[in-house]
Amino acid sequence: MEERIGLLFPGQGSQAVGMGKELAERYPEAREAFEEADDALGFSLSRLCWEGPEDELTRTRNAQPALLVHSAAAWRVLKKAGVEPVVAAGHSLGEFSAYMAAGSLGFADAVRTVRLRGELMYEFGQARPGTMAAVLGLDDDVVVGVCNEASAGDSVVVAANFNSPGQVVVSGDVDAVERASALLVSAGAKKVTGLNVSGAFHSPLMAPAEEGLRAHLDGVGFGAPAFPVISNVTASPVTDPAEAKLLLVQQLTSTVRWTDSVRTMLQLGVTRFLEVGPGKVLTGMLKRIDRAAEGRGVPLGTPDAIEAYLQQGG
Repeated sequence: MEERIGLLFPGQGSQAVGMGKELAERYPEAREAFEEADDALGFSLSRLCWEGPEDELTRTRNAQPALLVHSAAAWRVLKKAGVEPVVAAGHSLGEFSAYMAAGSLGFADAVRTVRLRGELMYEFGQARPGTMAAVLGLDDDVVVGVCNEASAGDSVVVAANFNSPGQVVVSGDVDAVERASALLVSAGAKKVTGLNVSGAFHSPLMAPAEEGLRAHLDGVGFGAPAFPVISNVTASPVTDPAEAKLLLVQQLTSTVRWTDSVRTMLQLGVTRFLEVGPGKVLTGMLKRIDRAAEGRGVPLGTPDAIEAYLQQGG
């Protein structure tokens, strides 16, 4: 039976110094992706990806384009080899990579868009400081209930990421996240860990960033994707460009419904998940999301991994 391929594109946290360097050294099409990104941004993103420093690469405005470009470099190699997906999804920032891969967003536009997105998220994260925390071992509805209880007046905390069953990230004002963290431990969470982030992403605190991203996307050409992209906001496939733009803006303040997104891909008949870009975070989540996805994920961020996959007839 012919495999039905779904692409997964990683988000922030998967960046690392050296990312994409081996791809660029081995494949001309991968090297061109980094060169085009450098031209689009007007500085050497490639050098930052390959040499660091790490603290600069990790800054939101740099990490976002770095991740997209690494994903683009790997995707160009796979596409040239004849890989044909039926659907794609990306985690937060990765959703932009998915639309880039699907041909909705031109590459230079995609790079500049996510650079701006990172700048906006950082700017408004500084204007209204917030934080995030990872919660292990509780059902989604319990976490949502605790967030509602811990929110008071203008101080809010929400579920920002449903990553897999028993793994949720909460986001909001610092004091609200602290209240929620204590309540989550009392509710039986195995672990609650604060995250080193520059703002309360995927929460109402990011609302001021929506206007800038919306205005930018209004001026960017955005075509119908060659294959559906699963929205983080709705966990449903999107093929309409206007709907895609609207949901990408809403994503700034909405919960990333990753568990449901993967389940949607399974319902669409995906038999092989390819994680296109650095790391293997999304591949690792698959078996926790659905036993039907266990063993179906392949992380493809390095030349050796890509060649091994292709040699197996991928």
